[in-house]
Amino acid sequence: MSALTKILMVLLTISAIFLCGIVVTYVTNADNYKEKYDSLYTRFQTEQEKRTSVDQQLEKTTEQANRLEKELNDKIASLNIQVEQLKGELDKAEREKSQLLQRVDGFAAQVATFTKTNEDQRSLLENTISTWKNVEANLIKEQSEHKETARLLLEKLAIITTLQEQNKRLMEENASLQTKANQSLQQYGKTTVPPSLVTQITEQARPAPMLQITKEIGLKGRVVNVDIKNKMAEISIGKANGVETDMRFHVIRGDQFICDIVIIDVEPEKAVGRLEYLQYEPQSGDSISTNL
Repeated sequence: MSALTKILMVLLTISAIFLCGIVVTYVTNADNYKEKYDSLYTRFQTEQEKRTSVDQQLEKTTEQANRLEKELNDKIASLNIQVEQLKGELDKAEREKSQLLQRVDGFAAQVATFTKTNEDQRSLLENTISTWKNVEANLIKEQSEHKETARLLLEKLAIITTLQEQNKRLMEENASLQTKANQSLQQYGKTTVPPSLVTQITEQARPAPMLQITKEIGLKGRVVNVDIKNKMAEISIGKANGVETDMRFHVIRGDQFICDIVIIDVEPEKAVGRLEYLQYEPQSGDSISTNL
């Protein structure tokens, strides 16, 4: 026998042995395979039913997912619209913010200018107040000096009035003596020069031109206080109303002429003068005017 034949015989023997083993194994495990098949088929059916259930559930889930997707798409579209609207509002807000910032800058500049103006005005006001206080102090000082001058003037006028009355009385006594002397001298055929009264001299000494000037002004007021003993009176208007020294005011009560007041001292809100052409005694409240 050749070597090849021997090898084939060995391989055939091995194959037979292997086939015998397989047959023995198959016969031994035949029942186990049937049970496994039944078990596997049962499991297959169960899995098939599960798959059907899962497919149904998947279909429902897919439908639900599609519905949710549609709803989400609708919401996304709505949100996109809102986002566009919000973008528009944001752009508008940015523009308004820019405008407001410009206005704020403008206001800040105005405030700075206003602050500087206020500081300048405050400085001017302080200077004005200081000047006013100085003027007020000077005015108070001048008023005090005017009051003192008026007081001294009233005293001097009182003295002058007293002297005039004494002079008048002496002149009247002199006239009486002159009359008696004339009567005595008439017995001898002689006469003396008749005396002149002091009142006539006083009337001639009054300044007529001032009367003409004050008539053109047309000032009016009232009598405030009267010192009939010293023939002085205080009126309700002063330098602020245009009253000046030596102005002549006529005192009127109704349609009746009372007297004249010739101004001798003037203050800002009042004035003092002497009484002349006294027809009746003036009273507080009587009207005065530069024009009759």
